[in-house]
Amino acid sequence: MFPVRDRLKAFVKNRWLVFVASMWVESGAGIGYLFGSISPAIKSAMGYNQRQIAILGVAKDLGGSIGLIAGSLCDVLPIWGILFIGAVQNFVGYGLVWLIVSGRLNLPLWVMCIAIFVGTNGETYFNTGALVSCVQNFPKSRGPVVGILKGFVGLSGAILTQIYTMIDASSQSTLIFMIAIGPSMVVIALMFIIRPVDGHKQVRPSDGSSFVYIYSVCLLLAAYLMGVLLLEDVIGLSQSLVTIFTIGLFVILLLPIMIPVWLTLSSSRGGPSEESLLTGDDKSETGNVNEVILSEVEDETPEGVGLLPDAERQKRMAQLQAKLFQAAAEGAVRMRRKKGPRRGEDFTLLQALKKADFWLIFVSLILASGSGLTVIDNLGQMCQSMGYSNTQVFVSMMSIWNFLGRVGGGYFSEVVIRSV
Repeated sequence: MFPVRDRLKAFVKNRWLVFVASMWVESGAGIGYLFGSISPAIKSAMGYNQRQIAILGVAKDLGGSIGLIAGSLCDVLPIWGILFIGAVQNFVGYGLVWLIVSGRLNLPLWVMCIAIFVGTNGETYFNTGALVSCVQNFPKSRGPVVGILKGFVGLSGAILTQIYTMIDASSQSTLIFMIAIGPSMVVIALMFIIRPVDGHKQVRPSDGSSFVYIYSVCLLLAAYLMGVLLLEDVIGLSQSLVTIFTIGLFVILLLPIMIPVWLTLSSSRGGPSEESLLTGDDKSETGNVNEVILSEVEDETPEGVGLLPDAERQKRMAQLQAKLFQAAAEGAVRMRRKKGPRRGEDFTLLQALKKADFWLIFVSLILASGSGLTVIDNLGQMCQSMGYSNTQVFVSMMSIWNFLGRVGGGYFSEVVIRSV
């Protein structure tokens, strides 16, 4: 039996704990998707016309899209510093919006635009900290990890709307206040947990089952929110039932914590270090692994190895790498130095700018994201023009389908990559 202190230390350094904490952070990071809910409140309180609301929507989109600063700071600051900057920006930006909308301050439109830009730009720091940490901790499962995390960004609109419904506030400006306070508090509480923890050394045969569990929780969460949403809109629920359903939402959000708890309690005496892709002797022979193209081993693997289960495939890869280093030590094989990162490895910005993949993704996002952002920015006014006073229902519904699309995209992308 491990001492309690050792188990607690292993729990804090567990890569699945980082992943679960990142999911919780991303659950409040999609503030921009709530613009359809807060724009009617801003329009009525400030007396803005549709053109002025559209200008605010552009400021929101720019804030959520400019992530270069967050990415650059990630190279010089710790992850907790990145998350803290995002929390401060979110609090200051949307806190100022709340002060203006609630009538406590009387400031012009351009100040409102700056406030929304600053507040929404805080999302980029949340996304950067969570994604960088989890991609480094799960180098062989980047598709599912990115899909799930970005899915929770999309679902955050439905989650925050449900919490707002439970509060039963009489003023719509309360939603803006909740946006300024809630995500910042969650991020500050979790910012020291989210960080790289040498996740490549924590590969376990049970990782596949853990991802299946996470996907099951995602589907349950989406179905639960959709059911509660329909009940609230079609039947109408008392405030007590709304509170009970919101507590049930929190319980579902807490379910993924069972993975790091179970892994910590069931860990072997040797600890995670025994689960690295290379043994300790192999590592000592590698020297500076950055000078060796280990990824080329995957290109030279025998046919059919890629179809093996993950555990068996990793075992075969470790054996091939060990043989390669032994041959290099005996002079039978000359190791080539890297000429640059390969696809799937880490790139600097300048290295990425030289790759066609980067520009393909960049152009695709520019061409494909505009239609969705246009609908999100004008969803509140579209609902009101159709005679619906409760715009939160449609914002939540779009948020749920956004979540399912992103999670599904991450899953199927990994399936395609592994089958090629």
